[in-house]
Amino acid sequence: MNYTYLTNIPLDEARESFLKMIAEKCEFLGEELVPIAEATGRLLSRPVYAAISAPHFHASAMDGVAMLARDGFGATETTPVTLKNYTVVDTGDPVPADCDCVVMVEDIIDDDGVLKIAQPPVPWQHVRQIGEDICAGEMAFPSYTMMSPSALGVLISCGVTKVWVVKKAKVGIIPTGDEIVAPKADPAPGEILEFNSTIFSGMVREWGAEPVVYPIIPDKLDLITETVVKAAEECDFVLLNAGSSAGREDFASTAIGSAGEVLIHGIAIRPGKPAILGRVGTTPVVGVPGYPVSGVIVLEELVRPALNAIAHLPAKNKVMVPAVLSRKVNSPLKYEEFIRVSLASVKGKLIATPLSKGASVISSFAKADGLMVIDQNTEGLNAGSEIMVEALRPMNQILNTIAAIGSHDPLFDEVSNFINRRYPGLYLSSTHVGSMGGINAIKRGEAHVAGIHLLDEADGQYNLSYLRTHFPNGGVKLMRGVGRLQGFMVQKGNPMGIKGVEDLTREGMRYVNRQKGAGTRILLDYLLKQKGMKAEDIYGYEREEFTHLSVAAQIASGSADAGLGIYSAASSYGLDFIPVCVEQYDILMDEEFVASPLFDAFASIIRSKEFEDRLTELGGYTFTDTGKMVEYRD
Repeated sequence: MNYTYLTNIPLDEARESFLKMIAEKCEFLGEELVPIAEATGRLLSRPVYAAISAPHFHASAMDGVAMLARDGFGATETTPVTLKNYTVVDTGDPVPADCDCVVMVEDIIDDDGVLKIAQPPVPWQHVRQIGEDICAGEMAFPSYTMMSPSALGVLISCGVTKVWVVKKAKVGIIPTGDEIVAPKADPAPGEILEFNSTIFSGMVREWGAEPVVYPIIPDKLDLITETVVKAAEECDFVLLNAGSSAGREDFASTAIGSAGEVLIHGIAIRPGKPAILGRVGTTPVVGVPGYPVSGVIVLEELVRPALNAIAHLPAKNKVMVPAVLSRKVNSPLKYEEFIRVSLASVKGKLIATPLSKGASVISSFAKADGLMVIDQNTEGLNAGSEIMVEALRPMNQILNTIAAIGSHDPLFDEVSNFINRRYPGLYLSSTHVGSMGGINAIKRGEAHVAGIHLLDEADGQYNLSYLRTHFPNGGVKLMRGVGRLQGFMVQKGNPMGIKGVEDLTREGMRYVNRQKGAGTRILLDYLLKQKGMKAEDIYGYEREEFTHLSVAAQIASGSADAGLGIYSAASSYGLDFIPVCVEQYDILMDEEFVASPLFDAFASIIRSKEFEDRLTELGGYTFTDTGKMVEYRD
């Protein structure tokens, strides 16, 4: 086999080598004859010639009368000509053979049933002549033209009822792994729901191909090899999912190599490094890493260009937009790294905020507005760097997105839902970085709004003193939010008997904390200080989660016994809850945002009865002056 195991070949070089192999050793897609009604979005494999002219008869272009133009010569306003030989016609009617023009009804004088004209007609005026649009025998469209609805209309008008089109590629998708199971609502511990094939199927459908998903194959080399051979015979392209790394049961490269040829195994991209490029017979085969984000990147950067090549389709037109990076991003020198970002227009600049980089975190890809690339041999980029981002959503959506960066609360998810329902074309995206992170995002001009709940230990008030410190000259507005019931979330039945903060140092206790800068963590530190306790005495104090729901999830899973959070999160997971306090959760906003139409939509939701009812349903919220603007400066 002509390959080196787990190489680190640059992406451009790997793509070029793969496409060259396909051109030399693989087959292009065949063709099929389809009815014109089924040809929308299909690619012509042959040129199409008009069977008849369009129009195929002399047709009236106006409502009026058809006549011989010479019969109206000499007509003037003072000496109108009386019409004798004419035919009344409507738009689209055939023009009689003994006529050569149409006088539209607006130019005809009806004198007690006698028709007259006061202007001389011109031969062939208001007549669509035979072949005006296209003549019989003329090429209507050349090969490899994509058929749009309007193109089909042209073909029908010139008598074409069937067209030869490039066959849709059949893409075989083979999921493998002992641990993966078909989707179900109640997977057991250790069972991994197989959803990659659903993602990949949707992607290839968007690209005009037809997915063929094979049953899940266990980690047995002979079964994987057998299925690869079968899929290569039945399909035009094969995706072998998982088993591409260097683990003891990663059989993908061996299976592809045994059945055919491995061209490359290992590409200098992150995520997606273990990808395998090869072929079995004349069928291209790609070994796709098991982590879903890795798989998506490999499909976009390698599979899509290869499918385009065998189908004679042009390369994807990436929409690249300039943006400013909101925070520092580190990157290893060995790889070209793809990073998902959210995008929003703040203060006239497009701000790119990195989302989770984990190769297994598919939700970040689903929520991403854009994709940024850090070149190989680059250690990373600093906050404020000017970058180019591939837009994954239409720009009109991105420009109408409210960027919320700050403390996590489910209320922002509810606001997003209400905005989608009430204001089509407006959107809200939220990123959870804690209250201090939200203040800094607003200060740097990277967000429109930020949820904050920062306790001032000196006076017990929330938020106001922090704004006086960080925004002494104004530039921001504060909207009163909600009261939130904070407390300790514990497992159902409270098996550890937790009553308060003093129980967190108990033997065997496992705590899960919020990240540095989060208001909830500041509250915990305040409670510890009141009791004279030390953070280092709490097992798990350094274990950080970025949302209340993720803290609740860890407790519900049994990997932690307690964590400070809001009541609604505990309720969502059926946890017990020990109340500590009601804190003030407010909404910090950029001053320019408050003067924009986006604010009007946002504020109308916050101030609505429906929003209050929904949070009441979630539980743990109180409402005093919610939506009111608050003055924070003395």
